[in-house]
Amino acid sequence: MKYVWVDGKLIPEREAVIPILTHALHYGTSVFEGIRAYYNPERRNLYIFRAREHYVRFHNSAKILGIRINYSVDELINATVELLKVNEVHENVYIRPITFVSASTVNLDIRDLETKTAIIAIPFGHYLEPRGVRAKVVSWLRVHNSMFPMKAKVGGIYVNSVIALLDAKVSGFDEAILLNRDGYVAEGSGENIFIVKDGILHTPPTYDSILEGITRDTVMTIARDLGFTVIERRITREELYTADEVFFVGTAAEVTPVINVDGRVIGNGEPGPITLKLRNYYMDVVYGRVDKYKGWLTPVY
Repeated sequence: MKYVWVDGKLIPEREAVIPILTHALHYGTSVFEGIRAYYNPERRNLYIFRAREHYVRFHNSAKILGIRINYSVDELINATVELLKVNEVHENVYIRPITFVSASTVNLDIRDLETKTAIIAIPFGHYLEPRGVRAKVVSWLRVHNSMFPMKAKVGGIYVNSVIALLDAKVSGFDEAILLNRDGYVAEGSGENIFIVKDGILHTPPTYDSILEGITRDTVMTIARDLGFTVIERRITREELYTADEVFFVGTAAEVTPVINVDGRVIGNGEPGPITLKLRNYYMDVVYGRVDKYKGWLTPVY
């Protein structure tokens, strides 16, 4: 993209630089979001999916960390629309808003330190293989919410995800699954997780050290609207192995089948029918093909 949005101004991407002593670079003192916008070539429409919910969480993350975002939710939504227009976006993109402690200091006290807010958009296709991924339950545990605020998308916390994914990748798998400190399934490195057993969907509860995902909420909503039962409860590792279907959900991952966990084939080793039904319906929703959920879409053009 030619332009990024930084503190109220659209500037060329190459000019969006930070000093080497920037606090967030050293200590991970940033909050961020991942948002998608989908381009429908048939109607020539570009929609941002659930922008308001993402920016509300963005503000909540900053509040939890104890830093300031100097722009309201509506101002950030409008800035995102402006950014996509000025870049003349006619493809699917991933949008990354970030607010970070921009002061040049090595002091750990972040009270009253200045922050900057930026919004970047990049072309984005599939994050994970849509035909299904192989996942490993890694030895690294999901950080517990008594140690870090897991409901907040704080930059530094994602080192937990980075080392977990590295563990899975070097072991020959596509994605990681992390357990919490009590030994129950938490989530993927950047995704929430669901299992299907006897036609019922199960997903870990929000108090089990997971991110309260917006795509997770979306899938739970549309699944119930389609007539499925969705239960939030603790899930054991063994239940992953014996599930009829397993799938990841997330802004980047969308709805991605998990066809193998720790070398155990899930179901028949192919994406399951409920996973596929939810994925297809989810894609219809984000592209604006389902009138019922048009309130989740912010039109750009």
